[in-house]
Formats: sequence, structure tokens, C-alpha cells
Amino acid sequence: MASGADVPYTRGAHQIADGVWAYLQPDGGWGRSNAGLIAGGDDATSLLVDTLFDLELTAEMLAALREATPAAERIATVVNTHANGDHCYGNALVAGADIVASEACAAEMARLPPAALADLMRAAPDMGETGAFLLDIFGAFRFDGVELIAPNRTFTGELELSIGDRPVHLIEVGPAHTDGDVIVHVPDAGVVFTGDIVFHGGHPIVWAGPVANWIAACDRVLALEGVTTVVPGHGPVTTLATVAHLKGYFEHLTAEARARRDTGMTPLEAAEDIDL
Repeated sequence: MASGADVPYTRGAHQIADGVWAYLQPDGGWGRSNAGLIAGGDDATSLLVDTLFDLELTAEMLAALREATPAAERIATVVNTHANGDHCYGNALVAGADIVASEACAAEMARLPPAALADLMRAAPDMGETGAFLLDIFGAFRFDGVELIAPNRTFTGELELSIGDRPVHLIEVGPAHTDGDVIVHVPDAGVVFTGDIVFHGGHPIVWAGPVANWIAACDRVLALEGVTTVVPGHGPVTTLATVAHLKGYFEHLTAEARARRDTGMTPLEAAEDIDL
């Protein structure tokens, strides 16, 4: 069984620890997010970490997980790590499960339902360069007919779940990438699912921020005991070294931006001047 940086970055379900699978979608770009499954034991229920951007992708993921393990037939809990559609628009296919998210995530989810994105994509051909960009990044996904199933259980701060006799620890670390980011820690497996707190191989997108909160979120992940395997929201399965690298990047960016602000540069001038 591979773990950490040894997990091949190929599409599909990969067992990364005893009773824990990562579902990966190369190349990790717009909408190509990761998910995961945590089993509680032979006869226990399981927990799904995130659904995908549309129903077709989510159905494909669920089928792959069922092929990998019988535990995927017993999904009783779903955790949405944050409100972006590529981590929750497939909720309809697990609507019978207990869907858990942070309170801030649930509130943000309602602000961009799939129907709004479907309308935007229909209008994209008439939107010039902006429309061309939208079609390039989202044209492969199907948002029509997707019903957003909201979380039925929310929390703030931290929440301890039991999947069979296995503890799963949810920790709210937003606002950072989004308003209500949550990481999912499986202590007995040495695994953490970070949602989009970690982009591995792609540039992080700060929808909410501030960057100082994202640095603090990285610190929270780095402080977890015994973690050997990090499943990022996008990109290959990795280790805590990637989290430390991301934190260092944000710290570098902050220091360089602050220095240029103090000289009176505009944000655009600073962006063009900083050596990344």
C-alpha cells in the first residue's frame, strides 16, 4: 500500500492507509478536485470526504470507490470541506447520508447554486474573452439539472465524529480559501484531507482570505500529530513538506507585497515587480 508522496497520481481510487482511500482527478486544474473515503470497519458505515463538480463525475467516483471497497456501499456521512461546487455539487447522489459542513460553508454554499453556474455557462458564448475563459475552464462540466443538497448538520470550531469505532476529527480553519474551510483528520491512519487549504502543483486561489489566515491554517495542519499522508484538494497525494512549502510561499509573498506597499507601489506594480 502506497502512502504520502508514493501514491501514483492517476485518476481513480487509491488506498492510502488501512480503510482510507483517496479519489484523485489529474491534472488538478479548475474543477478537477480530489475526494476520499474513510471506512469504520468491516460492518460499520463509512464517511465520504467531498463530492465532485457534477453528477456524472460524482457517479464515476462512487462507482470506483465501490469497486475498491465494500465500505463505499455504506456511506452514512459526507463532509463538504468547503463551498466551492467541485467539492459539493455531487451531494445529490449521497442525499440519504448525513451531510456535514462548517456553518460558514453552508451559508456560502447557498450563494452560488448550480443553477446559477448553469445560467452563466449558457451565456458564456456571448461574453467575449470572459466567456471564452469560462468555457475553457468549466466547459467539460454539466451543471444543468444539478440540485444543491445543503448540509443538514453544521458546526463551528471543531467536531469529533465516530465512523464505527474510528475517530475522525473535523477542524474549521477558514476563512482562508473560502469562508468555511474544514480539514478532515484521521488520527489512527496518519491521514489528513485538507480540502483546498492545500493546492499541490497549482497556484492557490484566495477567494476569502486574508492570507494570514491561510498561513495559520497551514500551521494547524503542520501541528497535527502523526500525519504521514496529506490529501490536497487538488493535485497529487503528498506529505507535510508540501504544506510547509505552501506556508513559506505565502509568507514570502506577504513580506514582498508589504515592502512594496510601503514604497507606495500600486498592487499591479507590486505584482509585476515581485520575483516569485
